[in-house]
Amino acid sequence: MNASASPSLLRWPHWPRTLFARLAVILFIGLALAQALSFWLTMTERDQTMTGIMMGYIEREVASSVALLDHLPPDERAQWLPRLARRSYEFVLGPGVSGTPVDASLSARVAQSIGDGIGTRYPLTVNAVPGDHERLQVHLKLSDGTPLTIDLRPMPGAPLSRWLPLVLTLQLLVLAACCWLAVRLATRPLNQLAVAADTLGPDLKAERLPEAGPSEVARAARAFNAMQDRIATYMTERMQILAAISHDLQTPITRMRLRVDTLDDDSEAAKLRQDLQEMEALVKEGVTYARTMHGTTEVPRRIDPDALFDSLVCDYVDAGQQVSLQGQFGQSLTMRPQALKRIVGNLVDNALRYAGAAQIDIGALHDGEATVSVLDRGPGIPAESLETVFEPFVRLEGSRNRQTGGTGLGLAIARQLALAMDATLTLHNRVGGGLEARLTLRKLRES
Repeated sequence: MNASASPSLLRWPHWPRTLFARLAVILFIGLALAQALSFWLTMTERDQTMTGIMMGYIEREVASSVALLDHLPPDERAQWLPRLARRSYEFVLGPGVSGTPVDASLSARVAQSIGDGIGTRYPLTVNAVPGDHERLQVHLKLSDGTPLTIDLRPMPGAPLSRWLPLVLTLQLLVLAACCWLAVRLATRPLNQLAVAADTLGPDLKAERLPEAGPSEVARAARAFNAMQDRIATYMTERMQILAAISHDLQTPITRMRLRVDTLDDDSEAAKLRQDLQEMEALVKEGVTYARTMHGTTEVPRRIDPDALFDSLVCDYVDAGQQVSLQGQFGQSLTMRPQALKRIVGNLVDNALRYAGAAQIDIGALHDGEATVSVLDRGPGIPAESLETVFEPFVRLEGSRNRQTGGTGLGLAIARQLALAMDATLTLHNRVGGGLEARLTLRKLRES
């Protein structure tokens, strides 16, 4: 197969998509073809051997039978014909049927064998019988002039045993089972590696792979486990650094606030207090983001999500904010309520900051999946920045002022918490202006 044919085979619409199925199909087809070729070679050699044995047998048997008929009295020859007949030939007292010269290879060999056995003593002629592909007659005359015909139907070889198809079917089943087992053992470590990689979330608590099996598999498992350890170490150091900075900044910030309180200039004191509040908020948000990089340690539990969202909206309404709620789950679910509340809260805060109002829209639960959308009619976000804003400390140019504020960590924290919940958080510009923050919850378990 050339290089251009291989990609075409892989793009064949009925070609299996999984590595397990592809390897199993390739191995089974290869072994089946090898078995078919082996069977064909064996049967060919068997037929050739049996044909050689049959030629020698016919040469001896026919010569003996003709000699016996020649020595018998003419009135006794007819009763001996059935005794001398065999499965592939019989004797006929008479001139037989005339026909065309022998052209079939097997018939030619039979004719030559008979000619070698009796042709030196009894001149003979050979012809094929019209209408039959593998049938010929040998014509000769006995010593007293009586015509004798040998009617032959050459057999290509020994007949197949009745149990042979069953044995071949059993062999194919054994081949299929061996292929399945071999491919299963070969691809199981890859499947374990894929599962471990999928479960490696922000909490970095995926199960460690067993470092056993073939050397290549053990090496890959050790490399993956070592990678998990290194990532966990880096993230721990990152959180410790941010936590240490936060702790160390609390003291000077507190001293600065005390000194601000002693200033006589109220206008300057107010500005300094605003700066200190922003610094304190930035430090707290930085620590929160560092912790969410490890994922939430919250254990999923059974809750009433409709009550949770109703309580969240009531808190905003009581604070004088324009927040509304549409849709409901309609049943209890198993999830992480604090993480969910933090995600939606951050999204609502962003909507209130840039649009002044927010609407929470809950999609119906279907096949273990539901959506929670936070909608606003603000200025929206440029299409090229819809993913960029999820990066930490990234703020759009329009938000760099004291009124809109923000640390640039709200969406980053929401995205990390969503990943820890095996959810997806995306942003979409709305038709007519505004932004939709869509949280897709998956693998929800009904309670």
